[in-house]
Amino acid sequence: MGDRGPHIRILMGTYQGADYLQAQLDSFTAQTHDNWSLWVSDDGSTDATPGILRRFAEAHPDREIRLYTGSKKGICANFLSLLTHHDLPGDSLIALSDQDDVWAPDRLAAVAAHLGPGRRGAPMLYGSDTIVTDAALRPLGRTRRYKWQPGFPNALLQNMVAGNTMALSPAGLALVRRAQPATPVPCHDWWLYLLITGAGGRVAYDPVPRVFYRQHGANTLGAHRGLRAALRRVACLRDGTYRDWIASNLAALDSVRVHLTAPHRACVKRLCATQGTGGVARLSSLHRAGARRHDRAGQLAVSVMALTGHV
Repeated sequence: MGDRGPHIRILMGTYQGADYLQAQLDSFTAQTHDNWSLWVSDDGSTDATPGILRRFAEAHPDREIRLYTGSKKGICANFLSLLTHHDLPGDSLIALSDQDDVWAPDRLAAVAAHLGPGRRGAPMLYGSDTIVTDAALRPLGRTRRYKWQPGFPNALLQNMVAGNTMALSPAGLALVRRAQPATPVPCHDWWLYLLITGAGGRVAYDPVPRVFYRQHGANTLGAHRGLRAALRRVACLRDGTYRDWIASNLAALDSVRVHLTAPHRACVKRLCATQGTGGVARLSSLHRAGARRHDRAGQLAVSVMALTGHV
């Protein structure tokens, strides 16, 4: 047998996912990169999800497929518990998976190509564009394109690397396991983006869409495109949700500051010191940190809300 490439462990969080789960599992078996295993944490599903997972494992007895019970504290805690599970080896690439998408056949091959050569270097995070679809997988368009490259200044204000496309190098996984936040974070994918870039790691962003991102009534957040998404972002700004997310992320970063680079540690300290204040001091701290969103409207909104003490 020839070289099968690096081993990739797929980590999937599930909850009440019976309607779409089988299609995602089938897309795993259709991958051109066949050297993979699957770890699933189910967060207490009462529908057919556990049965679908058991039958899939039984149908593939020669492949490592592990099924765990989640913490029942939500999607963020479910994924972080998988990433930090004491049984999880640290020697392979890690690919995150949602339960309701469908992967393009070359998704794992792309992960291996982007992260495989740097497996023993600095922490790396992979993400890609997606094809947004409706519930029946009819394409609606691509996720919106970003103007700048991903990095810590952007991560302070928004997450541009979708969790359903994320993958980690072994060094990236090791960092996540060492730097477990002492306080809750709002989103596991945003946290990974913050932590990897804050520690001086690299993001390999793939402009080729590798995931069919299914939109349906039960999406936790949904794609960041269209009028509905824009209205949801405005609502988060107005009701304080976005402010609370930023505060939670900063508190978590501060709790693992020993793992951050010196410049990024200073940014976090400066932003924590002006958290909850408004006016020029808060706006100045964001400016000195280089914090920026990728859209002009969003950046302007953040500036206004910083002056008024709402972010």
